[in-house]
Order: sequence, then C-alpha cells, then structure tokens
Amino acid sequence: DASMAEKVDENGRLVFGAGNICNHFYTLDFIEKVVVPNMSNMYHVAKKKIPYFDEVSKKTVKPTENNGIKLESFIFDVFPLSVNMAMLDVSREEEFAPVKNAPGSSSDSPDTARSMISSLSKQWVKEAGGVLIDDTDGDDMCEVSPLVSYDGEGLKELVENKTIQCPFSL
Repeated sequence: DASMAEKVDENGRLVFGAGNICNHFYTLDFIEKVVVPNMSNMYHVAKKKIPYFDEVSKKTVKPTENNGIKLESFIFDVFPLSVNMAMLDVSREEEFAPVKNAPGSSSDSPDTARSMISSLSKQWVKEAGGVLIDDTDGDDMCEVSPLVSYDGEGLKELVENKTIQCPFSL
C-alpha cells in the first residue's frame, strides 16, 4: 500500500522508515528450547511463480503468473518468542551499504556501496579538521581504511589543518 509506505509524521520523517538488515544474535539455548519447539507455528503461505519441467517441450517453464505456494518463515518470526530483545536504530549512510544488484544499478550495487564509503570517509576527514582539495561527487573514490579508523575516531591527529587531495586513501 503506497499510502502506508509514504506516510510521514509531524516532522516529515517516514512513519514506517525502518528496515531490518538481518544482523541478529540468538543464543543456542534460545534456539534449542524456544524456537525449534515452536517452528511449526511460524510458516506463512506465499503464492509464487515456481518454475517446472514440461514433459512435452522438454524445457523448464518459467511461469508469468503464480502457479504454486511455498511455506516460508523468516528469521524475524522468532521475535515474538523472545523475552529479551533490543534493536539498534542506525543511519543507513553510515552503517548499511548493501550489494545485491549488478554494477551500474542505481541502488544497492557495488557502485553505490563504494560511493557511500567514499562520502563517509570524506565526512570523517572534514569533521577531523582536514581540508579536502578537488572534492567532487564524481568517480573519485576516497577511503579511510578500517585499520586507520573504524568510525572516524583518531583522524584528528592525522588530518587536522592539513590539505588532503581527493581521491585519497588513508
């Protein structure tokens, strides 16, 4: 439903703007004693286009309409079973650059992930007092190695009041 997907609060932020990047931690005890005994209650029916082998043409047919059902369950279906649960709300620009589409795609591609890392690296250098030269939004990739800084920390000593030529690798 587009109206729900685009619904905003009084500050203009999406009401349903959070996503789940599926980084979960469960104890083995929880899985064995709570999840496994309750798995039969976790399946959802999903109508799908399921390829099949056609005996007459001797070819695999990829249907254009739903022709079957699958029983699915998702890792987050165990949330209601947990007694202790916590979530982290993080900035996508700083914490999440998925790669699930081909190079050249406008989102979630190797290109967009590199661009996000480059933008974040530039931001860290500026916040640490560095002055960037030739800072464009083009193909020039900039990177702060995780061996140098994991979250922008410790960069002040390296870049404060220094000019840094873009592209750069620290």
